[in-house]
This record gives sequence, C-alpha cells and structure tokens, in this order.
Amino acid sequence: MNRQATNRSVIESLKGGLIVSCQAGIGTPLHGPKFMAGMAKAAEMGGAVGIRADGPVDIRAIKEAVRLPVIGIYKIHYPDAEPYITPTYEAAEQIAAAGADIIALDATNRPHPGDTSADELISRVKQLNLPIMADISTAEEGIAAAEAGADLISTTLSGYTPYSRQTPEPDFQLIEELVKVVNVPVIAEGKIWTPEQARRALDAGAYAVVVGTAITRPWVITERFVKALKEAKP
Repeated sequence: MNRQATNRSVIESLKGGLIVSCQAGIGTPLHGPKFMAGMAKAAEMGGAVGIRADGPVDIRAIKEAVRLPVIGIYKIHYPDAEPYITPTYEAAEQIAAAGADIIALDATNRPHPGDTSADELISRVKQLNLPIMADISTAEEGIAAAEAGADLISTTLSGYTPYSRQTPEPDFQLIEELVKVVNVPVIAEGKIWTPEQARRALDAGAYAVVVGTAITRPWVITERFVKALKEAKP
C-alpha cells in the first residue's frame, strides 16, 4: 500500500469513533511513557479508534503498546509565541520520526515561532507525507487550514484563544459551522465530559470525537466528584 492510500486508510479508521487523548504533564502522577502506554492500552481495550499523544518518547511507547493510529503532537513553549502544540516544522519532524500516524498542530491565526504563519507551517509539514490535523479555534481558522492543505480540522482550541467563543460546553456550534464550509473531516475536541456530549458532537456532524481529561486524568475526575459532594452538603 502506498503512502497516500495508507494515510487515507488511517483517516477512514477514525470515522464515527472515539479518540482518547493520553497526556500527562510533568509533575502529574501519570507522567511518563510507561503510564501513557498503559493508558493507551486501556483505551484500546475499551474500543477507542485512535490515540492522541504528546512528544516523541510517549508516542514511541504507545506505538509499541497498541495497534491504533496515533495522532502525535509535541507541546513546546516558546517565549516569543503563544502557539505550543507542534508549533514548528522541527517539532513535527520529531513526532513523525517517533511513529505518529497523524501530525496535529496549532493552526490558529496567532504568529508561530519565528513569525511563521499557520498556513506556512502546514505547507511545510505536508512535506513529511503524513495527514495533518489542524487544531483551530474559529471557523475562519478552520477554513484557512483546509485551504492550506490540512487533512482534518479539530475544534481543540475553541475557547483557548481570546477571540474564540468562550463557553463551558463543547463548541457544538463551531462543529456545525465547519462541516458546512470545509471539505475535510471535522474532529470534535475540547470540553467533552460525558458520553452524551460526545454523541451530540457526532450528531452535529463531527467525523470523530477526541476525549482527554474526562478519561485520562483521574485526579481531575476525582476533584469533580469531591466538588459535587461538597456542594450537596447542607
């Protein structure tokens, strides 16, 4: 199977399914490739169709543990730029080398390191011959990313840029807007806490759904239960 056919097969395998984001930052209890590989394996056992993972080390470990496609990101913070999700070509190159099947990157309008635009970054990352998932925060950014060559558009950053829609709920409106104006799959990601919200995202037209914190951060899940119990006390 040639690369183009392989990429198409990877994208098609995600349709209608749940992608689990397995990430744990430095200083959190599950940080490290061993834990993330185990989390990815648990997601695979539960029926996930893909994994989203951060950094070459975790991506390699997860690729060894599961047979699912891995959407790779590389979070790197630069002092002179706001985007940090795979913000440079070099970051994309490293996660491609680690075995990522799809490269996700920040495709917002904010200047990337080196004053590179999202369009320029997408164009260059296309040279790695892997599907690109563009993480955006508005419909305009999604349209621009699709025109620049992104293979999938994800609502990941809605609410995380100052100019995007601010809501505690998943941005179902953005999903509905995007599916009408782009000719690539739209992935729902961000603030999805319940199976009902995930189902609603598909009903809104999402191609697949990414869930992270609600599944893979037990300390945050615990906090939500504790908060609910405290609020219930007379």
